[in-house]
Amino acid sequence: MQNPKIPGFDIPVHNIYCIGRNYEQHVKEMGSPIPKMPLVFVKPLGTICYNDTTISLPIQSNDVHFEAEVVVAISKSGKNISHGSAMDHIAGYGVGIDLTARDIQKLAKKQGHPWSIAKGFDDFAPISEFSPVSEIENPDNMDIKLFQNGFVKQHGNTSEMIFPIPNLITFLSKIYTLHPGDLIFTGTPEGVGPVSSGDKLEVLLNNGVKSLTVNIG
Repeated sequence: MQNPKIPGFDIPVHNIYCIGRNYEQHVKEMGSPIPKMPLVFVKPLGTICYNDTTISLPIQSNDVHFEAEVVVAISKSGKNISHGSAMDHIAGYGVGIDLTARDIQKLAKKQGHPWSIAKGFDDFAPISEFSPVSEIENPDNMDIKLFQNGFVKQHGNTSEMIFPIPNLITFLSKIYTLHPGDLIFTGTPEGVGPVSSGDKLEVLLNNGVKSLTVNIG
């Protein structure tokens, strides 16, 4: 089976790196401490799905939450990438939703166990089509909004990130060799909340430069 491709580019998805607690107000709403370095986790390839997908809620969870995020697509390989050259490794930008089974995550944290399952169900990482870097005027000032059934639930801007995008690329590349097709979910702003069957979620990048709509089945 072939890897899913990044919409807008003829690049298969390679790895999916996700950053937790990267917006201060979200950290506060979760009751967590401000991180001193990026909090990194990964998602399996089966979490990737696309615009207009209907996502089935897993029977193992009664509390799935949405987390809207700006997503970075990597264009070329690199290891120990310098801060000054980090942006040269980006193919483009899109939006995604890091769906999280919050009840499973809370139980795992309480027991001191990894919480990969909470983030890893099929279709738990829907992504939009991506814009090439040439179409994004200022990556440090990208606006992101999530609507749930037409109501704004999340509204953030990349200028609010605790660890900006070049910092994330540099940090990740010191641990992992980055490859074309790697995706970086850069963290979610405040306002995360639960989804229910029948919900419609829409995420906008820069007021609609790119958008993602999914339905909850």
